[in-house]
Amino acid sequence: MAATVSIGREGFAAGRAALERCILAGGVAAFPADGLYGLACDPLRAGSIARIHRIKGRDEGKPAAVMYFSALAMRELLAGLGERSRAAVAALLPGPLTLVLANPGRRYPLACWADPERLGVRLIDGPLAGASCPVFQTSANRSGEPPPSRFADLDPEILAAVDLAIDGGGLTGLPSTVVDLAAIEQGGGWKVLREGAVPADELEARLREAGLAGEG
Repeated sequence: MAATVSIGREGFAAGRAALERCILAGGVAAFPADGLYGLACDPLRAGSIARIHRIKGRDEGKPAAVMYFSALAMRELLAGLGERSRAAVAALLPGPLTLVLANPGRRYPLACWADPERLGVRLIDGPLAGASCPVFQTSANRSGEPPPSRFADLDPEILAAVDLAIDGGGLTGLPSTVVDLAAIEQGGGWKVLREGAVPADELEARLREAGLAGEG
């Protein structure tokens, strides 16, 4: 059975510290993101990522995002991006968005899956904002089931399989909006791959304000 930390009882700092310890030790955590609960592990540990796929019930065969909880922790990643990609990140994050960016340095190849030139990135607010460790993240549900927005709705089999479960109470229930920005570095447009918490017109307004191309 997983160790459980309740943010409501023990506070935000306890949740952040528990997550950091778990990830750095190579463990798997169930945690509150911004809209839904997720599963997280070290994005550089193949064994931990394979374990997440087993917990979910199958290897999904698709890329996953690398999630950050602190802008400071993103510095190294941002340093390897082009000017327009950095501008897009500054215009859109933090928030309930997944940005698919050009990844010339081929960072986090285990999250990229078959295309190491593209990387999904998140920087979120929420109960664990400020944690220092980036994580490989995916939704905390068994394959084919809806992802939970309340800790009480997490599958008992998932709770039994992870090392840490962080109770952040109820979340918004809205998934992140997934935006393909991989072409923006070369002057191309952007495209919504999955509609979610942030509508397309808001994305367009933010990107235009930053001097970036409209939807292509």
